[in-house]
Amino acid sequence: MSEVKVNKISPRSGTGVQLGDSGDTITVPAGATLTGTQNIANTALTGSGQITINGTAVALGGSITLVTETRPTFSSITPSTIENTQTTCTIAGTNFVSTPLVTAINSSTGATVVADEVSFSSATSITAKFTLPVDGTYKLYIENPDGNAVQTGAVLTVSDAPAWQTSAGSLGSFSAGDTISTITITATNATSFAVQSGSLPTGLSLNTGSGSATITGTVSSGISSDTLFSFTVRATDAEAQTADRAFTIQITVGANNSGQFN
Repeated sequence: MSEVKVNKISPRSGTGVQLGDSGDTITVPAGATLTGTQNIANTALTGSGQITINGTAVALGGSITLVTETRPTFSSITPSTIENTQTTCTIAGTNFVSTPLVTAINSSTGATVVADEVSFSSATSITAKFTLPVDGTYKLYIENPDGNAVQTGAVLTVSDAPAWQTSAGSLGSFSAGDTISTITITATNATSFAVQSGSLPTGLSLNTGSGSATITGTVSSGISSDTLFSFTVRATDAEAQTADRAFTIQITVGANNSGQFN
């Protein structure tokens, strides 16, 4: 057998180099590498070896059908702001498979908390119960039983709702015509206050603030009889969480306002 050893074969531009004739066997020794751009037909691959495609062994000259992975997607979570107590959230998306693993990831610390319970409703909807003791924003990691998963950005906020410091009930008793300098009501974490139902005595108004609000004004002298005014004030925080509290103000009418004496 003849043997020719060369370091490089450089054909003229536009020409090719043929290795052997039809029917010949081209052998690449173990440890050697044959590099090129020529496509080799699957049927031309022969031998007893095999290659691995996506974890599946395929014999030379064989074939495989590749299975496309279907990953879940995320579109929304409701509610998106919760307190530290256990809360049920509805998660919308696609390609959910019964039943996914749902984990909340603190955006600042990376700490993870697995949902207390997950219920599968459909391929586009699941519910998860969370108990997250640390305030902050959280990402979600949703993993189907087959291992396909999606991780969201910061989509869930954990925040304490407003907490009333002023006790419910009477805020005092005043006479018609009295000027009220300040009645203060307080709720921690609140950024605004508003009368949700009922009404203040005529002439008085609620002045909203951060953390507290005041009721001021002059009680209308047109109130002709003793009247108990009942109303509910709603405190709202930066995340739109609310807390309501019911109050009363008693307005009395004295002899000077009764119109019964000349």
